[in-house]
Amino acid sequence: GVVLKPKTPAEAVLPFLQEVELVLVMTVEPGFGGQSFMEDMMPKLAWLRQRCRPGTVLQVDGGINRKTIAAAAAAGADCFVVGSAVFGREDYGAEITALRELARAAV
Repeated sequence: GVVLKPKTPAEAVLPFLQEVELVLVMTVEPGFGGQSFMEDMMPKLAWLRQRCRPGTVLQVDGGINRKTIAAAAAAGADCFVVGSAVFGREDYGAEITALRELARAAV
């Protein structure tokens, strides 16, 4: 797999898209949890979804919660890294279920 930080253009992975099984798009600057989701990464996700070969996992990491997961799913993400949104809740299972439902409804 390959990872794209927010400032790395999507085109940077173009030479590798036929070789990788996973592309991770960071929607925050890597380093610490609890950062705000960067909505301006959604065009990058959509661009990648259009160019990835079938079966490639498009993962998103950073600021994913009930307010942001639908936008990421609609842009093409099919795998979500969630930290604070789940671990800040009393019932992890209920939060994961809610997030899954929101992601499914967006596509």
